[in-house]
Amino acid sequence: MIKTEAELALMAEAGALLASVFDRLGTLTLEGMSTMTINDLVERMIVDELHARPASKGQYDFPYVLNASVDNVVCHGMPSHDDVLRSGQIVNLDITLEKNGYIADSSTTYLVGEVAYPARRLVQAAYYAMWKGIAAVRPGARLGDVGHAIAHYARSQGYSVVKEYGGHGIGREMHEAPHVHHYGRPGSGQVLEAGMVFTIEPMLNQGKAAVRAEPDVWPVYTRDGSLSAQFEHTVAVTRTGVRVLTLRSNEVPLCKVA
Repeated sequence: MIKTEAELALMAEAGALLASVFDRLGTLTLEGMSTMTINDLVERMIVDELHARPASKGQYDFPYVLNASVDNVVCHGMPSHDDVLRSGQIVNLDITLEKNGYIADSSTTYLVGEVAYPARRLVQAAYYAMWKGIAAVRPGARLGDVGHAIAHYARSQGYSVVKEYGGHGIGREMHEAPHVHHYGRPGSGQVLEAGMVFTIEPMLNQGKAAVRAEPDVWPVYTRDGSLSAQFEHTVAVTRTGVRVLTLRSNEVPLCKVA
């Protein structure tokens, strides 16, 4: 669970490569593209240009390189040629990348074309909620501090936080200990130590937090049909605070980072 300096350097390399994928996606006009077209584009970028491996492909029998979760899909959305993005929609693209045996994991919710204010506000709140969690990461803090910071902010904005899914440790395996809840009590949970690496990836719903999913079947929907938005970064606990391993090239951190 605790990564060495050499392992952290390899994870930072994977994180930077994954960030470059999102940099490229940010230049695209997603309106009119199918989610499968985006999946295939990302696969070519990771494999052919970055000489890395899309870590999601084949994981848990998942056949694609990304999750594409549109509107009321909370997570685990499956790319499809029939799922063509329309103006007014929101879509979360969740991508993993492995380089030299180490994995980075990140996601962004994109606005497609002209998006109504309530949806834009939800997406912005999900982004800020992620950063509230990141800001709570430092040696000696606890995982409950991270979850509380996220949930407190979400509630203050009128949104609910999905509880069934959370962040996770990451390294040579996509899912390692610890599990990172996006809710919690301050001062509770595992103590954070320098060298720990995990994801912070809150999912915020416009309506209630309850989700609807069939056992062993993707995707997961909001139970009440309301919109859901998510952002995710892979972070490392440093001796003095936190480092965001998947920070985009043009992204301005919303807290102090190493």
